[in-house]
Amino acid sequence: MGLCPHTAKGGTRHINPVCFALCSQRMRLDETRILRSFSTGRVLLPVVIGLGITGYLIWRGADWKALNAVQWTWRTSFWMLLAAMSVVVRDYAYMVRIRLLTDRELTWGRSFVVIMLWEFASALAPGLIGGGFLFAILILTREGIEAGKSITIITFTSFLDGIFLAVMAPVMYFMVGRDALFSGVDTSSAGDMGIFVWFWTVYFGILGYKLFVGYALFVNPVFVKRALVGIFSAPLLRRWRRNMVTTGDQLITAANGLKRRGWDYWWPALVATFASWTARYTIVNCILHAFHPSAGLNDAVIYGKQVIMGIIILLSPTPGGSGLAEFIFNDFLGMFIATGLAPALALLWRLMSYYPYILIGVVLLPRWIRNRVISSGSAQS
Repeated sequence: MGLCPHTAKGGTRHINPVCFALCSQRMRLDETRILRSFSTGRVLLPVVIGLGITGYLIWRGADWKALNAVQWTWRTSFWMLLAAMSVVVRDYAYMVRIRLLTDRELTWGRSFVVIMLWEFASALAPGLIGGGFLFAILILTREGIEAGKSITIITFTSFLDGIFLAVMAPVMYFMVGRDALFSGVDTSSAGDMGIFVWFWTVYFGILGYKLFVGYALFVNPVFVKRALVGIFSAPLLRRWRRNMVTTGDQLITAANGLKRRGWDYWWPALVATFASWTARYTIVNCILHAFHPSAGLNDAVIYGKQVIMGIIILLSPTPGGSGLAEFIFNDFLGMFIATGLAPALALLWRLMSYYPYILIGVVLLPRWIRNRVISSGSAQS
């Protein structure tokens, strides 16, 4: 009970070909539903929320005299160039990782398309529900990567991203200290203590989930599938039972794909993951340096604050953390910014690290659907 009815007898770790074929067919049937989710309203929602919150913050707290007093100098240009380079490094590291994990089956051009569409999907999905996980699998399969291998790669990359947050959050907490990380938010008061509790709640939720996935990937995926299906067989959870069957099948597929791999497959992907996330959080460091009147910024504190912010934003119900990201930017980083400039710099940050992926996705997705979905479907028929 709890096993997929098509799983090989005896609970072995080898996927039954019938089970895999049916699961692949189910994924193909979901393609239409996944692609239809990228409606105009879905694309505009995070933009409206983000810009709406930013507009409200500018109206409430912006100092127009401070904005007019900003001078664009060579120093500003230097740091903004570094911020742009951080964006490039972030995406390049992701491209390196996807090429390594696909055994270089993807060209650099196709890797760029895959990463941009994946970021586009993540920008439109709340981090709480996986940020475009299923769409990423669809992208790889349509790019010619075998379905089982696609499931393995996407599951493994998600696991690696979780490792970064699980490792860096306590490292920065003990290296920088609670007072420095949460400066700007009074965690000693009952009203603001929620931010501190929120952070640790989300963190341990991520840690528990990644340990659960790690156990499934490297120890016993069949047991995990049984547990998932058993739990979601309860009356109140039964409506999600089929999804858990699919999730269990994906974990078994990923586990079988990974167990044949050696350390030379793991460590480059891990390095690329840490490089990409480090570059992601360096963007704000560069922006603050660009508009800070002196060089007296503590980069470790700024970086650590972004790790905390990144984890808190994962619990946002809005697409890509829109609204919440802009709102907490002022609380966490306002002490490093001249009075009245925080909302404008928050907008600049999102213009560099978030909105471009929505724009690129809007441009790339229709052409990709024509070339990889419609044309492929016509050829098969």
